[in-house]
Amino acid sequence: MFAKAVAVSLLTLASAQVFAAECSVTVDSTDQMKYTTNEFTVDKSCKEFTVKLTHSGALAKNVMGHNLVISKTADMQAIATEGMSQGLDKDYIKADDARIIAHTKMIGASEKEDSVTFDTSKLEAGGDYGFFCSFPGHIAMMKGKVIVK
Repeated sequence: MFAKAVAVSLLTLASAQVFAAECSVTVDSTDQMKYTTNEFTVDKSCKEFTVKLTHSGALAKNVMGHNLVISKTADMQAIATEGMSQGLDKDYIKADDARIIAHTKMIGASEKEDSVTFDTSKLEAGGDYGFFCSFPGHIAMMKGKVIVK
């Protein structure tokens, strides 16, 4: 009887871990102006979600810098366009832009990673969200979808 209870307990624990939501993602960026993924999923059962951005390239951030900005898909291009005038030292992001849900800093070869953690209450399940790089011109190739469920 004891062995049966232990087995049931272990199975219950194992299934809880299988069904636990993943509350983070790592996205790599390259010198080829690409992210390694074109989508990631945010589970609303997570109270917070962390995006870790890495840079596997060899070029400096003033040449091939990347960040990751999350917003509604409809706002992405306007945020990127308005951010161009802000310059590299401000990560090509307009300060206090309410349309930005979360963003990492701009990184290059010497700053290999950055991460941002944000409150998932800023996202609605089924909403239309995306991510992109705000370095001038990069949004053309460096963008993806944020799926919220």
